[in-house]
Amino acid sequence: MQRTYKTGSDGIRQSRSMNDDTPVRDEPVRFDTKIAVLLREDLEPWQRLNVTAFLVSGLGTTVPEVVGEPYEDADGVGYLPMFRQPVMVFEGTKETLTAAHGKALSRALPCAVFTGDLFTTGNDHDNRAAVRAVGTGQLDLVGLAVYGARNAVDKVVKGARMHP
Repeated sequence: MQRTYKTGSDGIRQSRSMNDDTPVRDEPVRFDTKIAVLLREDLEPWQRLNVTAFLVSGLGTTVPEVVGEPYEDADGVGYLPMFRQPVMVFEGTKETLTAAHGKALSRALPCAVFTGDLFTTGNDHDNRAAVRAVGTGQLDLVGLAVYGARNAVDKVVKGARMHP
């Protein structure tokens, strides 16, 4: 299949099949922003997945630029849009999470929190009440999601390690 090359508006060279208008990226995309989830290292596997899902759900509703366009398959069946960039998942100690939370707040980055108390509640109303009942410095954080400029988010999760 013969390809032609064109530089897109984002400066990244794209290849296109002579028979297809769909661009294929030859170069990796570097985002100026980052989505990161930081999980406490002592969570059970099911808790890690549950906490991650809850945390990232808040970003898409309040930071619309993180969400891409809807998907569609070759048969025209539509699917929901997803984040336009990867979500990096990290883990760390309780102290690492507390420090990251403080850094995210001091930088005014959009963030979502999940506390240990939320494992004992059964609905959204009780979840919000459980967080509201505890002062910022006393939150029993088990997860944190943060979005912002790549370098700012890197500073927030400094000291954490990539989730295995």
